Amino acid sequence: MLKFEHEGKFCEFQADSVKVLEALGGLGLLEKALAGKLNGELLDLGSEVSAGGRIEPVIADSEEGLDILRHSCAHLMAHAVEKLYPGAKFGIGPSIKDGFYYDIDVSQVRGLDALSEEHLNAIEEEMRGLAGAAMKIERIDMARDDALEFFKKRGDRYKVEMISELDVPAVSIYKQGDSDNGVYVDLCRGPHVLDTSRISNFKLLSVAGAYWRGDEKNVMLTRIYGTAFAAPDELKEHLRRLEEAKLRDHRKLGRELDLFSLHDEGQGFPFFHPKGMAIINRLLDFWRKEHTRRGYDEIRTPLILDRSLWLQSGHWDHYKENMYFTEIDEKPFAVKPMNCPGGIMIYKTRIHSYRDLPLRMAELGIVHRHERSGVLHGLMRVRCFTQDDAHLYCTPEQIKKEVVGIMDLCNYIYKEVFGFSYRVELSTRPENSMGAAEQWDAAEASLKEALDSTGTPYRVNEGDGAFYGPKIDFHLEDCIGRTWQCGTIQLDFQMPERFDLAYIGPDGREHRPVMLHRTVLGSIERFLGILIEHYAGAFPFWIAPVQVKLIPIAEAHREYALKLADEFRSWGLRVETDSRDEKLGKRIRDAQLEKAPYMIVIGDKEVESGVVSVRERSKGDLGGMSVSEFKALCDGEFDPVNML
Repeated sequence: MLKFEHEGKFCEFQADSVKVLEALGGLGLLEKALAGKLNGELLDLGSEVSAGGRIEPVIADSEEGLDILRHSCAHLMAHAVEKLYPGAKFGIGPSIKDGFYYDIDVSQVRGLDALSEEHLNAIEEEMRGLAGAAMKIERIDMARDDALEFFKKRGDRYKVEMISELDVPAVSIYKQGDSDNGVYVDLCRGPHVLDTSRISNFKLLSVAGAYWRGDEKNVMLTRIYGTAFAAPDELKEHLRRLEEAKLRDHRKLGRELDLFSLHDEGQGFPFFHPKGMAIINRLLDFWRKEHTRRGYDEIRTPLILDRSLWLQSGHWDHYKENMYFTEIDEKPFAVKPMNCPGGIMIYKTRIHSYRDLPLRMAELGIVHRHERSGVLHGLMRVRCFTQDDAHLYCTPEQIKKEVVGIMDLCNYIYKEVFGFSYRVELSTRPENSMGAAEQWDAAEASLKEALDSTGTPYRVNEGDGAFYGPKIDFHLEDCIGRTWQCGTIQLDFQMPERFDLAYIGPDGREHRPVMLHRTVLGSIERFLGILIEHYAGAFPFWIAPVQVKLIPIAEAHREYALKLADEFRSWGLRVETDSRDEKLGKRIRDAQLEKAPYMIVIGDKEVESGVVSVRERSKGDLGGMSVSEFKALCDGEFDPVNML
């Protein structure tokens, strides 16, 4: 007899085994289920189980349900590609945030050089036909060696390579299709939906190149991206957001607003123009004043340091593939990927007392990390960036207060200054961690205590901590609902041990300090990219690269415009004068496209009366006012730098 339970309800079967769908059906839970979860294990609806227990349905609009739906949609897409382009071979096709992709090799397809976005409509139409056929999706468990032979006979080199690396007795294969539509078979651990009719709200989005397994030495495959949702209105809203995101693309706006440029001569190394630097410098002015107010001291550490330091810190063993190297005086050096070892060197320059703690040392440190060319993306993924780092050294008793203080700083900057909402994740011990389990347990408990004491909602992200300690991550949500990981707080017992850090306690003996790593903005470059897209280039007054745009109607008005520009600059405003030999209408339209908060058009009336006619970016024409009234208007704009 098998007995299943869900939220206090039970059902029993007089059988040695039943299907998951039967167990869910016995509890009235089958209607919206895509899969089931028995005693915490995800299973196909068609899976046979021989033991009872706690069971629950996995529905389409849950996180796990969406993953299953999207992964099944990736298989549906691969089936369509295989039917349309016989000879295509498939790499991997996982579900990802907001969608899925599949890496495809079409080099053996007769008459096809490559897949492009022009092929997506045909593939999508074929997918809809396959979905409408309601083909059963079946799991087959197969001995590893049998599966290896099976895929060898099919000529599936990518599946053969993956199976060859598995040290398991058996693997699972999923099959869908029939004599009319062809049978598609794929190596996969599942689970999947019961049949293809469950997949209906999907859209193929784009095509890109992707090296097999992300290795530039391997063959380049075609990666097709798509998305799928539980309901049609959710898909429609997602597609609307994607269109909005295209309009806000920071690479496009960065070029149009003359903020930065990207060049083949420095892939992953952005070039910042004067207007881009105006925003960055304003951000850094604010960052410095706010950190001074909160008891931080700013430091600067070298860009290149001896290999021995990186061996001692553990980066050489755990982060080497992401680092750059050089040689000085025939000795090996590394370009720093992180700021922490340099900050530790400063801590060690003198003996510290418990009365000195906590020490809060902040650094706007330039770091370099090797990123593969295929993942570089504007300002969001670069090889060189400025990290708004800080390292805090404290006693174990001070951990909670310091973590709460960092959380307060993050909340102020994210919510009060920039208006972002955000969510928080606690990431725990990863597989490549350093140090004893007891230290990790204590570190994770300290971060949980700080989160719980402030009533901050958070999600636990198992196994995603840094190799030296657990962390709290802050994910910002922009105005069109996308999330961006920015700030982090990492609690580290490992570095103080490795570098033998100490402070003199009240008992006169040496004690080990606790080290907190933290960023708020994260990467300054990436945060600028986020701001560009969040505001669509219409920056708040205080960080706008040009705050006032002056437009003299004719040459006779240019002198007064230049005089006003000098006066406005004396107030600390960033001003531009457009005296080009262009029609007034074009110059006004250009100013609007440049999104300056204020535009002032100067003609005979303004010159004769000494007034200014002001147009505000979102409110439109504000009419004429005196120069002193305009100054009061600007002084009333929110500016966190001048508030400090």
